[in-house]
Amino acid sequence: MTGTLQSQTYEHELRVALDLAREAGAAILEFYGGPLQVEQKIGFDDREPVTQADRVANELIVKALRKEFPKDGFLAEESVDTAHRLDKRRVWMIDPLDGTNGFIDGNGDFAVQIGLAQDGRCVLGVVHQPITGVLYHAVRGQGTSIIRPDRNPEQATVSDQKELSLMRLAASRSHRSPRMDKVVKAFRVKEEIRRGSVGIKVGLIIERQCDLYVHLSPRTKQWDTCAPEIILTEAGGLLTDLFGRPLKYNSPEVQNRNGIIASNGAAHDRIVDTLAPLLADFGRLPI
Repeated sequence: MTGTLQSQTYEHELRVALDLAREAGAAILEFYGGPLQVEQKIGFDDREPVTQADRVANELIVKALRKEFPKDGFLAEESVDTAHRLDKRRVWMIDPLDGTNGFIDGNGDFAVQIGLAQDGRCVLGVVHQPITGVLYHAVRGQGTSIIRPDRNPEQATVSDQKELSLMRLAASRSHRSPRMDKVVKAFRVKEEIRRGSVGIKVGLIIERQCDLYVHLSPRTKQWDTCAPEIILTEAGGLLTDLFGRPLKYNSPEVQNRNGIIASNGAAHDRIVDTLAPLLADFGRLPI
């Protein structure tokens, strides 16, 4: 495929990604509520659970994308990463089951995420919630759509809330820390919605249920943020690291070591400035 990022429509890529997200979601639900084989992955700086549902969905998505787009690179959570992708302009970023803890706990907080990065920038994203059937998708320059079962697609637009103290926070259901409590206090947050999965929390922002999401941990990966980022930015929001810098995709470093801020974009610079002294107090420096 040739042309600039702006001139490309990615129609075929989007159609394939939408179909695969739904297929993977259906495959995941076959395991939901049943006996699970839960293992602990040891890698990066943490331990993460993985189930047979993660692996089945991963294989389904990666196999189909490789067949459809053999010249592209691939970075998928449950696949072995190699340096081969670094030579590719286009790389698919796949989280087959974002929110494995929510899947295991049976609380419904999990999603299938398929993103496409080109020249280090996310250009296409699909986030599908198998339990509700809600699906978000976006292509650079074409806006973000919300698809709900038995309803016409909606165009997503973030809120215009600029007052930090009035911003509603999308918070992690299971990853709360004393440092995050200090952030909540500094921002004078009055309302929080706690959910699992990066894609679901970003979804709260594009659906105007929340205005802000701060992830202090350095443990999110490129497959966690690629699809959610384009979905948020095409709805008018912004996603950066904790220091206000853009994320770079298809880099050798898979982890987003500088954390992430997702917001409606209305006061993103002020959010970064308010967070800066706290990060200094935590000893966090940009990497």
